[in-house]
Amino acid sequence: MLKGMSKKAMGLAMVATLGLGVLAGCGSANKPAEQGNNKPAAEAPKLSGTIKADGSSTVGPITEAVAEEFKKANPGVQVTVGISGTGGGFKKFTAGETDINDASRKIKDAEKKAAEEKKIEYIELEIAKDGIAVVVNKENTFVDKLTVAELKKIWEPDSKVKKWSEVRPGWPDQEIKLYGPGTDSGTFDYFTEAINGKEKASRKDYTASEDDNTLVKGVSGDKGGLGYFGYAYYEENKDKLKLVPIDNGDGKALAPNIGNIKDGTYKPLSRPLFIYVSKASLQRPEVKAFIKFYIENAPKLVKEVGYVPLDEPKYKELLTKIQ
Repeated sequence: MLKGMSKKAMGLAMVATLGLGVLAGCGSANKPAEQGNNKPAAEAPKLSGTIKADGSSTVGPITEAVAEEFKKANPGVQVTVGISGTGGGFKKFTAGETDINDASRKIKDAEKKAAEEKKIEYIELEIAKDGIAVVVNKENTFVDKLTVAELKKIWEPDSKVKKWSEVRPGWPDQEIKLYGPGTDSGTFDYFTEAINGKEKASRKDYTASEDDNTLVKGVSGDKGGLGYFGYAYYEENKDKLKLVPIDNGDGKALAPNIGNIKDGTYKPLSRPLFIYVSKASLQRPEVKAFIKFYIENAPKLVKEVGYVPLDEPKYKELLTKIQ
């Protein structure tokens, strides 16, 4: 017996020693089996690379949200998301400079031709629905609604409207300050066609920006402000803005919401949102994985950023489309 150790402690030490010996024996017995039949599973290859997306400032927040979640599972993949507007994005996409174009309208014939000339093949994927929000300053107490005819009167190319009193009798003799998307924006294209009857037909004396946050800041900081942009930007800033119901001529003024955007009754300013993906880029595993992740997570993330997701069967169709 070791000096200073009790019988009880000595007994426990012996049990522990015997136990270690048994475990070591088991380990030796199992070792050949591990080397033989039970081979460790091969690790899935880790994705890496850079994915370039650009285009619509309306669709951009969806793509950014998807990229953020995708990055958590795939830290080796870098996803860049630009917001040069739908048209500006298509210029890059049809030149082969980007993998994905975010678009708040369908591709135009001229853009299709540019893609053909560069041999850029692509897949069109509708990923959500949106309504264009018409907003005024939060302190505006007199604008209860606007008709499509009044919007046209304000925004048409030869409009001379400068004050609210010129829009509707009884409104104050206050100057209107206009804010809207730039000419490369798909929102600009959609709004001008829906309201003025012709794409890109618009007055030019307004504050224009492809960045909707700039428009939010303009309207919220100007008492005479009036602007339009994607519904999600209103939702994100509704404490700073007043949403204007729109009467399309049937006498029923509707403010956009998830329900009337989804069923199309918010007329004429409901619209589909798209991403366009290069077929060549889709052959790269990181791009294929990203687009698959995009479609699978769109129902949740589209809603989170303030847009309207499609019905689930539609997303299943998109998954089939990219295979």
